[in-house]
Amino acid sequence: MTASSDPGWQVEPGDYGDRDLKLVDTALASLRKKYNIDDNRIYATGFSNGAHFTYLLWATRPNVFAAFAPVAGRIRASAMPKVSRPLLHIGGSRDAQVAFADQEAAMRMAVRINGVDGKGKPCGSGCMLYGADTAAPVMTWIHPGGHEYPRGTSERIAEFFHQHTLGTRD
Repeated sequence: MTASSDPGWQVEPGDYGDRDLKLVDTALASLRKKYNIDDNRIYATGFSNGAHFTYLLWATRPNVFAAFAPVAGRIRASAMPKVSRPLLHIGGSRDAQVAFADQEAAMRMAVRINGVDGKGKPCGSGCMLYGADTAAPVMTWIHPGGHEYPRGTSERIAEFFHQHTLGTRD
């Protein structure tokens, strides 16, 4: 598949010659040379097009990142993750830009990929947790808004990431 005409992060393998995947690889290599990086605590998150890229990173770099947190994104059929990893998906039930039905499909797919109970347990207002006692849970937070990055999102993501390290699995 060819890249879309819209600028932004690549969302499928091969888009733009994999420029964004190469950028992430190069950035991590550069950071490792300069800083003492804890390879068990590297995470990926993004909003909208960045969320699509976050799902692509899960599909193509599952052993690099400890957990993923897309906000208002979907999984592309060409970038289907195959390795279970902790995931927090945040989406607005009235999102018209990234159809909420597509986001729901991504959440269901994450539950399937991670092999966690599809019933889930409430974890707050709009929040559900699937596989709470597993190494690769799926948490979803559905807010009543549209295509937005709601207040408190960064704190939720940081709290979720803090609970997961790469070295505790596999």
